[in-house]
Amino acid sequence: MAKFSFAQKLKSLFGIHSKEDANFFDDLTDALIEGDVGAKTAVEIVDALQAACKERKLSGSSAIMAELKKMCLSYVKSIDLEPEPGKVNIYMVLGVNGVGKTTSVAKLARLYEDRGMNVIMSASDTFRAAAVDQLARHGEKLGIRVVKHQMGSDPSAVVFDAAEACKAQGGGLVLADTAGRLHNKENLVNELKKIDRVASGRASEGCYKKILVIDATTGQNAVRQAEVFNEAVGLDAIILTKYDSTAKGGEVITIGKELGLPVAFLCTGEKYPDIAMMNAERYVDDFLGSAE
Repeated sequence: MAKFSFAQKLKSLFGIHSKEDANFFDDLTDALIEGDVGAKTAVEIVDALQAACKERKLSGSSAIMAELKKMCLSYVKSIDLEPEPGKVNIYMVLGVNGVGKTTSVAKLARLYEDRGMNVIMSASDTFRAAAVDQLARHGEKLGIRVVKHQMGSDPSAVVFDAAEACKAQGGGLVLADTAGRLHNKENLVNELKKIDRVASGRASEGCYKKILVIDATTGQNAVRQAEVFNEAVGLDAIILTKYDSTAKGGEVITIGKELGLPVAFLCTGEKYPDIAMMNAERYVDDFLGSAE
């Protein structure tokens, strides 16, 4: 499996090099970049690690890996997203097409309904018929209401109606599935800003969150997507999908370091239960291969 192989590569560096010299740290930098940590972030981490090893006279795999873990952990952030009962909570779910955004909305709907929350899904990607149909099917399977309009209608109007329905029911959580046509960036950004204004105005105070879904297998592309969406509307959290044997995981370190964005959930499959809250320490252990 890729994650295991990457972690093994990190550990093998200590066998390849008889001492932790400049060549060792160069190879460590390359390994981190191969693990989907961005080049700039990888260089900064290894420079800091090298300085710490020199200053504190650290040597050997255990001491150096422990220090590396501590540095990575300082950048990997997590967040608990807990809707407030009795209030109108709105989570706008963002992401480019193909990352598993609509499926993630359905997973969140099931998860929060299981916690006793009244959940409404808003089919706010009104430009892609498949997205509306897919969300409607999820709604039927889960027994959860889906608010939808005709194709081509104003996405923010769908969010407005879903929020009003939520309010009429005494509060709950609106999960808004949005469009992700990044190739038409200007139109997408304008559309999202309008939805953002409407959602912000309809949600109870402090109960509106903007969540980006990224594909763990896309490496630095995921970082660029986070930059675009964060610049457009200001993100609160990340959902990482497809975090299975083909995902290396380093992009989360870069996103945390460069953008300060926390991860709320990891998704490992297509089924509704295949979603788990982010555990930063476990994630870094998995990334570095230091888990027991």
